[in-house]
Amino acid sequence: MPDPRIVLALVAPSSQERAGLRARATRRGFDRFADFAGESAVHPGEAVAEVRLVTGGLLVPGFPTPIPLIEVDRPEDAEPAAHRLRSGDPVAVRWLRERVIPLENLVAARKRGGTLWVVTRRSEDVPSFLGALEHGADGVIVEISTPDDLDRLEAVVDRAATPLTWTVAPVRRVASAGMGDRVIVDTTSLLRPEEGMLVGSSAGLLALVLSEAVGSRYTRPRPFRVNAGAAHLYTLLGNGDTRYLSELQAGDAVLVGRPDGPSRAVRVGRIKIERRPMTLIEVEHGRRTYTTFLQEAETVRLGTTTGPIATTDLAPGSVANVVALPPARHLGLAVNEAIEER
Repeated sequence: MPDPRIVLALVAPSSQERAGLRARATRRGFDRFADFAGESAVHPGEAVAEVRLVTGGLLVPGFPTPIPLIEVDRPEDAEPAAHRLRSGDPVAVRWLRERVIPLENLVAARKRGGTLWVVTRRSEDVPSFLGALEHGADGVIVEISTPDDLDRLEAVVDRAATPLTWTVAPVRRVASAGMGDRVIVDTTSLLRPEEGMLVGSSAGLLALVLSEAVGSRYTRPRPFRVNAGAAHLYTLLGNGDTRYLSELQAGDAVLVGRPDGPSRAVRVGRIKIERRPMTLIEVEHGRRTYTTFLQEAETVRLGTTTGPIATTDLAPGSVANVVALPPARHLGLAVNEAIEER
């Protein structure tokens, strides 16, 4: 699913064109919409938009009065928006020139309670709006007038998936874990040998399982495939939510990454679940241990600081490439609560 902070403003001139764009966007996973055609633009048969452009700004669920919409052309134009954010109030901005540095200034000014919305026609700016100073805007409204606009936005969103902060974790134990149901994820994209999915028994620490872009003496390369691990493992979706491997479905956008490059979202083409011999891998990070269960096979490779290591060759002392995340999750979404997983 696309990042839930993205809202589409369907600005095609006719209600029929807007309805077609909405249906097309919904099929692609976008589920938040804005009405930017005017307060009286909703016609019979059209769905009511979540965000409305009204006199004085934006009408957004959860806010009883319109959020002011400020157009920023010069540095001094941004000061009213910064003042509202420093006061903990909501504001929306539309950039007319420079965008990235002014947005970072507003994100830095935002205090507790302050909410920042950005309105744009430029799909290519969406990743920077969502990721400025590692936090980004609370909502980005993208104006879409044609199917080509939607195609460009989807390409940008898939290419610029959730940014990852990589770290390392030493392997403390490797042991046979008997038979289990493992999940192979075949994607609709070709992956690099150094790319893979992030999986783990706890959402707090996910290990890099590499693609099968490198074959073996007995198998051909399958660069579209990740033998991702046991059915209960978490993995990351393109928008940063987690999902159990067993719950993945065709069309889902899963995140793939590598420690020395950007992450990206790729689509699931199919999954295969089969019973296979499993290996328990236990790593240590932050004075606690985390586990991952992978199939015992020469083609299943864990990403480590010394390069890929097959689960058949892995031993204590190796250092795994991992990503640490907030551990508490509710239906895949990060939540702020105490949690203990063993």
